Amino acid sequence: MEHGATVPVETYKTFSGKWWKGKPGFQPGIILVLLIFFVTVTFIIPPPQSMIDLVQQEDVLGAKYKEGTHSFLGSYNKVMHADYTAEQVAWKMKLCVAMLFTIALLWGTEAISLACTDILIGVIMYCFMLLPINEISRAYMKDAVFFVLGVLILAAAVGVTKLDRRIGVILLGRVKGLKGFCFIFFPVLAMIAGFLSEHALVALLCPILAGVYLAGEKAGCTKKQLHALACTLFLGLCFCANCGGSGSPAVGGRAAIMIGYFSDYGLPMDFLTWMMYGFPVVPPLALACGFWVYFTMARKSGPALTMDLGHIMRKASEGMGPLKGKELVMAILFVAQVVAWMALSGSIGLGGATMLIVFFILVTGLMTWEDVQQRVRFDVVGLYAGACAMGIALKYTGAGVWLAQTFVSVLPTFFHEGMGIVLASSLITTIVTNFMSDGAAVGSLGPVVLPMAAIGGVHLWKVGLACSFGSSYAHGMIVGTVNNAIAYGMAKHPETGEQLISPFDFIKYGVPFVFISVLILWVVCFFGYWQLLPWPEIPV
Repeated sequence: MEHGATVPVETYKTFSGKWWKGKPGFQPGIILVLLIFFVTVTFIIPPPQSMIDLVQQEDVLGAKYKEGTHSFLGSYNKVMHADYTAEQVAWKMKLCVAMLFTIALLWGTEAISLACTDILIGVIMYCFMLLPINEISRAYMKDAVFFVLGVLILAAAVGVTKLDRRIGVILLGRVKGLKGFCFIFFPVLAMIAGFLSEHALVALLCPILAGVYLAGEKAGCTKKQLHALACTLFLGLCFCANCGGSGSPAVGGRAAIMIGYFSDYGLPMDFLTWMMYGFPVVPPLALACGFWVYFTMARKSGPALTMDLGHIMRKASEGMGPLKGKELVMAILFVAQVVAWMALSGSIGLGGATMLIVFFILVTGLMTWEDVQQRVRFDVVGLYAGACAMGIALKYTGAGVWLAQTFVSVLPTFFHEGMGIVLASSLITTIVTNFMSDGAAVGSLGPVVLPMAAIGGVHLWKVGLACSFGSSYAHGMIVGTVNNAIAYGMAKHPETGEQLISPFDFIKYGVPFVFISVLILWVVCFFGYWQLLPWPEIPV
């Protein structure tokens, strides 16, 4: 579209049915319902007696108090430099619960824009003084936030320098058919997705896979076979990238949020430690993905089943030439980033290690600040900042512990202690993340499930990692992960622009694979190699 061209905007009569339904970013009907919910819970319904009792109870399992205090009442008063009564602190706790559900639903429905939702968290925290003013600001500026910002800039730099094309050739250059695509490419992609932004991988590979689809069309595939090919390429790509979600903290913001929560509980986790607990489950998940995609989709693609994908990849990337100039510098910095995550994250944090490389990206001119402003979604960074701030409020008011106790009380007895808590954490996160973004799910549920660790007598890391890993298996809905949204949005015919996959394809092929993924996580990880690994003592 030419600069200055106008885009026709569909308008509706105010208060008409279509106006109330709205569109992503402005859905008045949902906004009104959530406003009524927030006002009702905050101002009309009194705090339940269980909240009033909890704030006065001493040394509650799963609670984190300020030094020298033994109850949420004493701890919160010390944080606020105030003298609130138990009823007043319980009201703040109730407000945090209302905020958590309101924000989670706004993230999931996009009734208002993501950036607006991020700002709303700060508005609520400031207006109701959930924390002291400077503490609210400090709660937003976590290491996890800088880590997310740095990863997004790093992924953008890979695209700006065209290093993404070379990565595509490396990944697919020797794959000869769809069988190799499923059983060789998938495991490689899943493991790489733990280090290079999975969103960037999906985005850079989708245009190349669209060329593969075009080759299948020229090979004489029927319409039904072409649809199977499209599902194999695009659904398989995002399912497999999702499976890499436990590989390392660099996989995405959901991991960064959980690492931030671990630090808040006084038990920080470094890059290599996360890999020790999470990376071994990635290959089994990726192989399972390959089997699932091959036997449910790829085998139905007719002549496309035996196409030489490697040749198509190489042809699409002709003229790249040798690795040199900015592309070479970016490759060096990318390797340096992985080394920095492994070697420095324990001392300067994941955020510090990432921003160090970002500095070199900018100072060497690989990207300008204008490039960063155009290519990096700062509203996503705001999501993680808001989630971190909300987590602090839930921790100090005791709302997170109250929600955890309430959640545990309604679960079957098996899920009340030990590994049952771990299974419950992963299951509830997997379910929720299929209806909202993975980062939003972890940001919302992290403060709820982490206190369950002490309640159920299980290690904090186990519950937190189960929550983060579970958020990776959002295969069933387009809104579940950024990968799904990118794959769906870019799955278009290269020449006609026709949409190649549908939302129902995600449900048809993705929902069964959600259950397969969770089962593998439980068997291979929770009841498998986790039983052989050491777990550090939790500081008192």
